[in-house]
Amino acid sequence: MSKRNFARLAAHIYDVSGIKMPETKKTMLEGRLRRRLRAVGVDTLDRYCDFLFTDNNLAAEGVHLLNAVTTNKTDFFREPAHFDYLVAHALPALEAQGVRRVRAWSAACSTGPEPYTLAMVLDDHAARTGGPEYGILATDLDTEVLATARAGIYPADLVDPVPPALRRTYVMASKDPERRDVRIVPRLRSAVGFARLNLMDDRYPVGDPMHLIFCRNVLIYFDKPTQKKVVSQLHDCLAPGGFLFLGHSESITGLGLPLRQVANTVFRRAD
Repeated sequence: MSKRNFARLAAHIYDVSGIKMPETKKTMLEGRLRRRLRAVGVDTLDRYCDFLFTDNNLAAEGVHLLNAVTTNKTDFFREPAHFDYLVAHALPALEAQGVRRVRAWSAACSTGPEPYTLAMVLDDHAARTGGPEYGILATDLDTEVLATARAGIYPADLVDPVPPALRRTYVMASKDPERRDVRIVPRLRSAVGFARLNLMDDRYPVGDPMHLIFCRNVLIYFDKPTQKKVVSQLHDCLAPGGFLFLGHSESITGLGLPLRQVANTVFRRAD
C-alpha cells in the first residue's frame, strides 16, 4: 500500500472511529485488509483504496473496513476486581438509593464476554439477595463481533475464568461430545440487548440513564481530546449516583470531568 493511500485510510479511520493509525501500524492494517480484496473484486491494496474512495463505495464498504481495524481482545471476568467492587459496593449503593431495576451498558462489548459476565453477576446477586432486577445493553462498532455475541456460543476454554458455581448455572455444554463449544443459557441471553454504536457519534441513543457503564480498554486507542469527548458523553448517560468502569490501564486524570474516583478505575457521578 502506498504512503498516500495509507494516509488516506488512517485519516478516515480516525475521523469515523477515533482510532489512531500511526505508521507503525501500517503492516497490521495491510494484513487485516487483505481478506477484503477478493470480497470487492480487486487484487491489490492500492486498488482497494481506489475502490473505497470512489463511486460512493465507502457507504457500504466502510462498515467492513472498521470491522477489520477494531481490536477485539476480550475475556469472561476480565479485570475481576471490577466485578468484586460491583457486588461489594456499587450494587449496595444503588439499592440504598432506591434503585429497583439496574440498567447496565457494556459500551465496547466485542464478542460478548463482558456483558454476559455482567449478566451472571447481576443475576446471581439478585438470586442470592433478592436484589434489583436488571437489563443490559451491549454495543460495539464491529458488526461481526456483535453477531457472535448474540449467538452466545464460545470455545469451552474461553469460559474457564467463570467461577464453577456460575458456570454450572449459566453455561450449557454441547450434547455432542465431539464439540468443544459452550453456550450461554437462554435466560441470560435474553437479558442482554445488542446493538451497533459508534463512540465517536455526537450522541449515544441508549435510552434512559444508566446505573452502570463499562467502557474498558477502549480509551487507550484514542487521543486526549477524543478521550474527553467520549467520557463526557458517557457521564451524560449515567444516572445520578451511577458508576463508570474503565480499563485498569486507563485514566481520566486531567480531563476535568465531573466524576469522582471511588476505586481503581471506577468513577461515580455525584449529581
